[in-house]
Amino acid sequence: MNEDITNIDYRQIMEFSLDPLIIHTNLQIIDVNHVAERFFRATKENIIGASPLDIFQETSKVAIEKRIQSAYQQPAKVIEETIFRMDGTLVEVELYCHPVQIGNTKAIQTYVKDITERKESEKKQKEILKEINDLSATLVPILKGIAVLPLIGSIDEDRARQLLENVPEKVKNQDVEYLIIDFSGIYTLDSIVAEYLFKITNVLSLLGVRSIITGLRPQLALAALQLDYKIESLSTMSTVKDALYSLGINQK
Repeated sequence: MNEDITNIDYRQIMEFSLDPLIIHTNLQIIDVNHVAERFFRATKENIIGASPLDIFQETSKVAIEKRIQSAYQQPAKVIEETIFRMDGTLVEVELYCHPVQIGNTKAIQTYVKDITERKESEKKQKEILKEINDLSATLVPILKGIAVLPLIGSIDEDRARQLLENVPEKVKNQDVEYLIIDFSGIYTLDSIVAEYLFKITNVLSLLGVRSIITGLRPQLALAALQLDYKIESLSTMSTVKDALYSLGINQK
């Protein structure tokens, strides 16, 4: 091992790190901390001397080599990559590297952070959100050709966009002629989301489907006016019951 690396103070700093650290120069690893040994499932002796490019997939190596070379001048941005451990298993990590001066050697210090759990959590959250969004675009059939789309809870831009994409297809598949879009479960709405929601009525109109908006609160009506939507051009009712009555359905 390079005797400069055996400097006690520097070794202590490396070992204090909770994340794996790799020190390399000229595409050759010259030191790692104990956390890196455990992470890569190999001894220091097996890691030192190897190329830092060895842990990367072939499709990433060219870009990573350029990144390493530029890091001699200034710290590189944090990136996410899938890399190999020494036993061949793949792991998703966050990488950050910056130049260091060790004695007379100019090297790169790379931090490797395991983000497997975070990625799994993000994946589960996306799956849950997708399920919620799918449910939020559920059309409730009332009678043949008539359905209700109840909008409930907080609607962000992503959810509004999905509604705009999914509702017309569901309306077509369910042979809906009249769709009651009920806003009574929505309390706040920003202008971007409001624009998506009101666009649904335009799209449905092109499909020959008549939309009836119910439960439109004063602040939501104001949002529509700010978007230059003419409320009077929309078919609106106070409640779903009123909308059904207007379609000739009497509820006792």
